[in-house]
Amino acid sequence: MEKTLNRIHPVSDPEATYFLQVSWEKDFGTGFGLLLSDCQCAWTGTVSEADISREAADMEMDREKYVEELRKALIAGEESAGKYNFVIS
Repeated sequence: MEKTLNRIHPVSDPEATYFLQVSWEKDFGTGFGLLLSDCQCAWTGTVSEADISREAADMEMDREKYVEELRKALIAGEESAGKYNFVIS
């Protein structure tokens, strides 16, 4: 299993710091787990392969392109800093 941990500052609360851990098996496109923490509370969730396919279809986006954009937004870290925004709700 592979994992990444990134510090994020959501646009919904730029003064706050959250930590986002993403974990996945061999292929990110088959689904992944998420853990979000503000160092006081933590939230977990999973995204299935079906969820990814459904969201790509809803956005009328090629599935492989959608998976690549997810990868950049969630695990690319510093190389994507400033390109993607997070909103915590």
